[in-house]
Amino acid sequence: MSGRIQAQLSGIRVSSSLVGAFGVAISEPITFDVYFDYLCPFVYRAAALIEAVQRSSRHDIDVRWRYFSLTQVNSKDDGWTVWSAPASEKMKGRLAFKAAEAARRQGRFDAIHRPLLLARHRDRLDLDEPEVVERVAAESGLEVDRFRRDLGDPQILEALARDHLQAVTELGVFGTPTFVFPDGASAYVRFSEPVEGDGAVEVFDRLLAVAASEPRILEIKRPRRPTPL
Repeated sequence: MSGRIQAQLSGIRVSSSLVGAFGVAISEPITFDVYFDYLCPFVYRAAALIEAVQRSSRHDIDVRWRYFSLTQVNSKDDGWTVWSAPASEKMKGRLAFKAAEAARRQGRFDAIHRPLLLARHRDRLDLDEPEVVERVAAESGLEVDRFRRDLGDPQILEALARDHLQAVTELGVFGTPTFVFPDGASAYVRFSEPVEGDGAVEVFDRLLAVAASEPRILEIKRPRRPTPL
């Protein structure tokens, strides 16, 4: 395990800040980006793991959720992009990105992020339907009138274009979720099921040990046993 990650996990690496007269050092948070698409079930499972670790208070995690369109990466039409296609052209996943960015403009991205994932993967709702994302926004405490206006802003998808293009051209991202750590290590990770509860921290630590700290391991893929005939 790299010194940086090992120190963060063990609590040894601390910032130079001191608190109060007692000089108590504050451990640095574990910071990383996650490229995601709301359509992806593996993003839903990764988000459940991260949320469980945050609830445990065992690690101070600072996650930056970055947009990455699976519809775009799977397109075979050269020159076509999700973010520049006409608003009248309905396509999978685009409205959910717009909803997340509209929430971010209100400082409420975290409030809507998990509910959008739950709506898609737990409740099996269609995030390409305006009434669905609007209901999620209202239940997440957003100002709905402003939310509607921002959805219609022609610039609302600029953040998606920026994140996606940076992911592809600078980092080589090809799927979601992809974890990217401050020292440049990155990994595309798929969980077989949501990992919650007491086991989440252990799984997260193992993820860091391999994905963030062992660059010689490029890929681990489990074979699937054939279904008996």
